[in-house]
Amino acid sequence: MQTFWTNFHSHSHFCDGKPSLEEMVQAAIDQNVKSYGFSSHSPVPFSTTWNMPMDRLNEYMNEAKRLKEKYQDQIQLYTGLEVDFVSGKCGVHNFPQLDFSVGSIHFVDTFEDGTYWEIDNTKTIFDRGLQEIFGGNIQRAFKRYYDLSIEMLEEDTPDVLGHMDKFKMHNSTGNWFSEEEEWYKKMVMEYIEVIKESGVIVEVNTRGLYKGFSKDLYPSPWIIKELIDRKIPISLNSDSHTTFEITKGFDEAAELLSSLGLREVYGLWDGEWQPFGFEKQGVILR
Repeated sequence: MQTFWTNFHSHSHFCDGKPSLEEMVQAAIDQNVKSYGFSSHSPVPFSTTWNMPMDRLNEYMNEAKRLKEKYQDQIQLYTGLEVDFVSGKCGVHNFPQLDFSVGSIHFVDTFEDGTYWEIDNTKTIFDRGLQEIFGGNIQRAFKRYYDLSIEMLEEDTPDVLGHMDKFKMHNSTGNWFSEEEEWYKKMVMEYIEVIKESGVIVEVNTRGLYKGFSKDLYPSPWIIKELIDRKIPISLNSDSHTTFEITKGFDEAAELLSSLGLREVYGLWDGEWQPFGFEKQGVILR
């Protein structure tokens, strides 16, 4: 029985990644990936240093289409975006031309000058937003993050929920909260119930693990176990920004996921999201 990998969260030079789409495809093939999704950061209606500019969207779509045709005998390719949900401004509904979407929250409210607080920017910026917008109250800030996440799931549901606890990114160095605290666990469990109701696929994202930001998977193992117990669909992704990150962290993550009882992961195959057998060596494609 042969195993492979899939990955539906990846970035390129169209946003804050480094390689071209074609370089990513070639690397995916070399890394035993059989189904792969492009998911550059979506355009947003304000200036950032890492989102795709709106005037490059057509170029992105056309290049993805070209590569689908060129490599159709070697790998299944899908065109998506990691769509930033910003309440009242943008979300999945703005991009109907996609094969799939990864929905994420990166922006949580604004500073006095109207600039959005990017929660996964530097630790300095995270701390500034926490202090200036939420008066240093981590519970208030975290609730706002999850309120926005819930709004996205209820009003503009993506196919895949991106790094659902990304808010913890700087917590390993900031020590703002413990995941053992009752307020935190209660909030997460309430969020999981909304996730279950929405039918969204939750990604297990290895980027925090291999980049050392959180020194952990997104979401944390205890959350993953809760997802598995509730039979919430899961997809394994790397959030790659370079060619060598496409399957980075997969071996370690697969070992952990198997130990937690995960026996299937969801992937795009022949144009549809469907479950596939999963073990620590990889995905069992039909």
